Amino acid sequence: MTATLLHPSAAFALPLAFDLSLPKPPRLDLLPAALVNRIRERVQATRLELRIDVNRPEEDIETELDTLHRRLHTPADAMHACALLPTLQPGLAFHHREADGEHYIYVEDVACGRLAGYTVFNRLIEVDRRTDRHVRSPHSKYAPAYQGRGIASAVYEWALGRGLCLVSGARQSDGAHALWHALARRHPLRWVALRTRRMQDLGDDIPAAARDALDTRMLLAGRGWTFAALHKRGLLQPTASA
Repeated sequence: MTATLLHPSAAFALPLAFDLSLPKPPRLDLLPAALVNRIRERVQATRLELRIDVNRPEEDIETELDTLHRRLHTPADAMHACALLPTLQPGLAFHHREADGEHYIYVEDVACGRLAGYTVFNRLIEVDRRTDRHVRSPHSKYAPAYQGRGIASAVYEWALGRGLCLVSGARQSDGAHALWHALARRHPLRWVALRTRRMQDLGDDIPAAARDALDTRMLLAGRGWTFAALHKRGLLQPTASA
């Protein structure tokens, strides 16, 4: 009997009919109507959740703040060179650092030897260079024990007092949303859309559906600014020409 020698790769050859493709999702038109509606509801809910900040576990926030507090008091660390701002709230120290045009405010409870939280005023990649000089987007993290005490509001007021205009982020928690409307009692607030690297003026009141769009933000005018001045400088575009 003559033995037939096979090429080594033949031992691992797959049948021609073997299908390596991933399972295809079922067609919606073949599913029961109730199930289709449920799928659509879940997709819509997921889209809306993009506007809401993810609530991080308290222990994660505390761990991050502990790390930053150690860095604040480590001589070799860049954070150690922070400047001390005038007291914005009694009993707290406000440390300021600027890097690449972004402002970092670290709020320290000196008596307790801990960091209460921090706010970062980020630059906006969605706007052009001229607009970038005057607007920042604040993002804050504060330990639960220090929330609701007006600390973030005081820090935002510091930035607005420097003439910075503040633009809200794409995601906002309920607390952040309330903070912005509280600041609007003392500073002009406008709805804007960030499109084609410009801020498009949407007015001071827009439909709820328009507020859910990811490019829709709130704009607080800093000291020395009016919306008329922002339009005149070309930093805020009329809706029709944006």
